Amino acid sequence: MSNYNWCHNPNCHKVETQSRVRGSGTNKVLRTRKIPLTSEYIRESIWAYFCNQNCLHVFLNQFRNEIANINPVRKPSETPIKITTHTFDMGYRQGQTYKKITAVDND
Repeated sequence: MSNYNWCHNPNCHKVETQSRVRGSGTNKVLRTRKIPLTSEYIRESIWAYFCNQNCLHVFLNQFRNEIANINPVRKPSETPIKITTHTFDMGYRQGQTYKKITAVDND
């Protein structure tokens, strides 16, 4: 396994920043950024594939339909809940009521 990935934004190499300039003399190019996989956090997150937030959003915008079709949602998801009413018994809100939503486990 490699210790780095290349940014997955297909336009990363077109962004004009000094960190992307490679080459010497008149043979200069803009190159996609290399992402070092230096920590477990980076290796296990989206940041293992994108060099910054702009590159992530450009990629998501360009491939939004393909991404959504990986796991299409055909109907709404629902979670059974129970709503209970409670009363604050101390502090400046003493006597005021509030509602608490709790997910119901149907297993």
